[in-house]
Amino acid sequence: MDTISLTGKELAATLNSETAERAAALAERGAAPRLVLVVANDDPASGWYVKSLQRAAGKLGIDCDTVDLGATATADAIRSELRGLCADIAVDAVMLQTPLPERVALPDVSSAIVAAKDVDGVSPHSLGLLATGLPGFPPATSEAVVELAKHHDIPLAGRHVAVVGRSNVVGKPLAQLLLAENATVTVCHSRTTDLPAVTAAADIVVAAAGRAGLITGDHVREGAIVIDVGTNEGPDGKIVGDVDAASVQGKAGALSPVPGGVGPVTTALLMRHVVRAAEASRA
Repeated sequence: MDTISLTGKELAATLNSETAERAAALAERGAAPRLVLVVANDDPASGWYVKSLQRAAGKLGIDCDTVDLGATATADAIRSELRGLCADIAVDAVMLQTPLPERVALPDVSSAIVAAKDVDGVSPHSLGLLATGLPGFPPATSEAVVELAKHHDIPLAGRHVAVVGRSNVVGKPLAQLLLAENATVTVCHSRTTDLPAVTAAADIVVAAAGRAGLITGDHVREGAIVIDVGTNEGPDGKIVGDVDAASVQGKAGALSPVPGGVGPVTTALLMRHVVRAAEASRA
């Protein structure tokens, strides 16, 4: 069986083209969109992602600043910074980069981000809006999975989707987005009994556990769709996914590559959210 590559570059390019036009329209009014990234870690993968966001924003005409609080920042310091940025009318969008320092819980500090500027949908308020079907920004990575599937004409309604990973950043919000598309969703995690049996029963498997090579050919039934959300640093320093691509090739009907699959769509959607936040603040 030939395994189709679910690349995200074409979709990302389309999204970026629209975003650039809208950002330019705002800039012509003397109000270019502005995103501020707040970082409180020294994680290499996080650093790579922040740099990629800065490059993407620059290409699209979005001002992007980074506030580095250091890997030892306290919860109080992070909350204070987030509140200050949300109160600043010159800032349209705020994003808190993970991982966070030890003993700092994401919900505890992300609650300081107001929903109107929470372009990556990480605060409890934003997640509540998503769960209840109200307008708000969903987490961009979760949204990217759905948009990538739609772009490649993969039907979601009525399909059984196994989401491997239950984080508030990807797994849980993705389950909500998939339910909104009328999919039947199983959320798997570290205590799931016989994970291969559960995922092999699914039409679509989404790997979002943050463990390199976790999903192998044994986890996938013949012809299933596999979407890899993982971004792990490999032994050679390169980014690798949660799927052992070599063992899945030839068995899965389709597989998203890492890099080049969900990643570019996530970044494009995040930039679109920034522009939407800027447009709303100037309405």
